[in-house]
Amino acid sequence: MAYAIGHISGCHLNPAVSIGLWAGGRFPAKELAPYIIAQVVGGIAAGGVLYLIATGKAGFDVAGGFASNGYGAHSPGGYSILAALVSEVVMTMMFLVVILGATDKRAPAGFAPIAIGLCLTLIHLISIPVTNTSVNPARSTGVAVYVGGWAVAQLLAVLDCANYWWFAWSSGLSFYWKV
Repeated sequence: MAYAIGHISGCHLNPAVSIGLWAGGRFPAKELAPYIIAQVVGGIAAGGVLYLIATGKAGFDVAGGFASNGYGAHSPGGYSILAALVSEVVMTMMFLVVILGATDKRAPAGFAPIAIGLCLTLIHLISIPVTNTSVNPARSTGVAVYVGGWAVAQLLAVLDCANYWWFAWSSGLSFYWKV
């Protein structure tokens, strides 16, 4: 996706990345809210497409989770809310480190999408057993709205805790890239 639409929109498909780039002075504040709204709407639309496909199979039951992020009984490995929160915050932070580093003007040109894609692959390999991996609030929201109930409740609980930590971490990290 970075190669396909990076030159159009910066490939901002993730509100966490947009906020991190804004905190780093690499994204204008006036565009942040419209981007985040579009990202969440896009996540919900993508979740809808996946829902239409999945419901085309006999026996499909959204109660199985539909790849929603979860902790406790809804974590693939049964991880606690603390483990889920730490996993998502740290993985998102590392994703932003790679994005900021690979897209820095001092980085070799043309290789950012490779570094970003490989990083995202590694993040998924590490954290799918913990939370089903998100590192993207729009992705989490996009499937949770179709599952409802526990998925939305857990999403809101984790986002409530993570909002504070994500802002603190991304602001500090992005400050580093300004100097």
